[in-house]
Order: sequence, then C-alpha cells, then structure tokens
Amino acid sequence: MYNEHTENHRSTTDPLDPTGTLAELSAILTSAQTLEKVLEDIVALAKNRIPGADEVSVTLIDNGRPSTVASTGDLATSMDERQYEAGWGPCLNAANSGQILIVEDMSTETRWPEFRDRGKEIGVASSMSTSMPTQQHLGGALNAYAGTPHSFDESSRTMARAFAGHAALALAHAYRYNQATRQAESLREAMRSRAVIEQAKGIVMAARQCSDDGAFDVLVRLSQTRNVKLREIAAQIVSQATGQPVSVDET
Repeated sequence: MYNEHTENHRSTTDPLDPTGTLAELSAILTSAQTLEKVLEDIVALAKNRIPGADEVSVTLIDNGRPSTVASTGDLATSMDERQYEAGWGPCLNAANSGQILIVEDMSTETRWPEFRDRGKEIGVASSMSTSMPTQQHLGGALNAYAGTPHSFDESSRTMARAFAGHAALALAHAYRYNQATRQAESLREAMRSRAVIEQAKGIVMAARQCSDDGAFDVLVRLSQTRNVKLREIAAQIVSQATGQPVSVDET
C-alpha cells in the first residue's frame, strides 16, 4: 500500500516537494505492479494527502463509457455511479471540460440534482472532481468526496491536480502497452497465417505440378467459391494432407 512508499520517502526533504508527495507518487508509478494496484495506491495516497478528502476515486471514460477504475470506498463509488446513471455530474463534466469542478455544499447544489440527492442520502456534503489529461478516446477525472461542506480549498486543488496527472500517466502507459501487445499479437497471427498458406501452396504445387503462382490462384478460387477466408482454406488443405488439425485464429 501507499504507506510503504511514505516510509521510503518521508526522510528526504526536497525543497521543490516539501511534503514528499511527488516522490511517493513517482515511486508508485515506477513500481512493478499491475495498473489496478498502481491506481489503488494512488487513490489511497490521495485520500491521505488531499486536504479535506474523506474518499477518493478515479473515473475513466473509454469511448464515451465511464467507469470507476479505483476507489477508496463504497461512498466514492456510489457517488460516481449515480453520475453514470444520470449521464451527467461533476466528474463527467470535469472530464469533458478539462476543469476542476467543486460542489461546496450539497444542501445548496442546483446544477446536478441527482448527484446532490445521492450525496444527501449517504452523507456526502461536498466534492471536487479534477480532469485528468488523458489521450485519444480516453478521458477521466480524479474525484474527492467529503462529509462536511466547504472542505476543499486552493491547496486541495493543487494537490488534486498532481494526483490527477499521475493517474493519467499510469493510464496512458497502460493504454500504450495494450496497443503494443495487440499489434504484436496481430503480427504473430499474420505470420502464422502466412506460414499455413505457404504450406498449402506447397501441397497444391506437388499435387497439381503447378507453379507457386498457380497454386496460389487455386487457393484464391477455392476461397471465393466456398466463401471461406483464404487462411481457413489453407488450414483445411494442410490438415487433410498431414492428418493433423491446423488452427488459424481469428484476428
């Protein structure tokens, strides 16, 4: 948990980072952990470091679909999910606008009535949602909730921006990694498909005493006639010739 990072960095005083928070965030971000664990540690540290915060969560909006990907408790998750149900609220509006949106007092809030009612129902009196600088089809916000009104001041905003930036960086790294993984798998699949097609061409060349191009034309005609993908025709031919099943996965 974040306490381990706290102990590791609290002894060093940096004039540019007097509270040690940025050092702790950097340690979390560079640790050999899953994205889920990194985000859990970030929100746990945010709860401890953002002035006024009782609960903290991270909302991720992927292709327009919001979800809570990390939370310090059911209270924060419940407040997030009420906004997803309503289709609006400070966390969604902050993510879309790039702003920090604060609800100073739920009892007088008029912009998001559904959000206000849920807060009054479960004991949330104020909130702060900070846009995360994400990329492409990704958006999001870091959300802080408090049981008392007027809990978030300028120092809360400053700290929330730091946490939102690090959460966004973790998500961006994960997104790039997933993209690279998908591209690598697509390349491996293409190579497997090509190998099977080459094997099938060799079988057809031997059986029909034709050229490489001629064998490929045979495969193409079979694919068109049977309305089956070329790689699947090739797999069938290789399987029939070898007596062994050949699988070519879908890309």
